[in-house]
Amino acid sequence: MKIVAVIPAHLASIRFPRKILFPFHGLPMIEHVRRRALLSDTVSDVYVATCDEEIAEVVNEFDGKIIMTANTHTNGTSRVAEAVKDIDCTHVMLLQGDEPLLLPRHLDILAQAISAEPEGDAWNATGSIENEEELDRHSFVKCAVSGSGRILYCFRRTPCYSTFDVQKSFVRKILGIIAYRKDFLLHITALSASPIEQAEFIEQMRIIENGYSLWSVPVIPSLPSVNEPEEAEIVLDYVRHNTEQQELLERISG
Repeated sequence: MKIVAVIPAHLASIRFPRKILFPFHGLPMIEHVRRRALLSDTVSDVYVATCDEEIAEVVNEFDGKIIMTANTHTNGTSRVAEAVKDIDCTHVMLLQGDEPLLLPRHLDILAQAISAEPEGDAWNATGSIENEEELDRHSFVKCAVSGSGRILYCFRRTPCYSTFDVQKSFVRKILGIIAYRKDFLLHITALSASPIEQAEFIEQMRIIENGYSLWSVPVIPSLPSVNEPEEAEIVLDYVRHNTEQQELLERISG
C-alpha cells in the first residue's frame, strides 16, 4: 500500500477569492497544509495540483512538489485525478488547501482505516458537530452516518426532524481529508456529475448516488476551516488558544 497526498488549488474561489494564498503566521495557507501533511508517518509524498502559475511559483519557492493541471476542472477531485494518473501509488488522499489547522495524526488515522480495508472505495475524515447552529451553516458540509460507519447522505442544511441531541449521534461534519483507492478515483471522476451533487455542490454525493461506499473516519478535534473571509479570524483565534496547534506552528515555521 502506497499513499500519496495531493492538495488541489486554484485562485478563483467563489466565496473567498485567492484564499489559498491568504497569509497565516508568515506562510500562505496552502503551505501550512503542505508542511503539516509532510509530517505524517503514512504519506509517501505530498503534491500541490494547480493550473495557476502564481500558486506554482509560491509553492516552488518553498521547494514543494507541483503538478500543473488543466484549467477546465470544476472541482478539486477531478483535478487530483488528473494529477495522480501517472503517479505510482495505490491510494490518494485529497487534502483541502483551506484547512491550515490540519493535524498530521489525522492523516495517520485515515491511513489506518485504509489499511484495515484497502479494497474500499473512499474514506472521509469527519468531526463532531458542536453547536446546533452548525446544522444549518451552509458554508461546510455535514453527513448522516450509519451504525457501521458508512456515510449515507451529505447536506449543507439539516433535513432531519429530530432534536439536536439526537442528531449529534449520527450527524457529523465532513472535514477536508478524503481518501480514494486510486483506480476508484479515476473511475468516479470519469462519470458524469450526479443530480444531487450538482444541486447541492457536494462532490461526495457522486460516490453515494452511484452506489459506491464512502466511509466516515472519526477524528478529534473537529477543526475549523476557511470557507469565507470571516472564518480566517476563527482559525487564527483557534491557534492562539490551542497548545497542539502552537507546537505544530513552531515545527513547520522552523
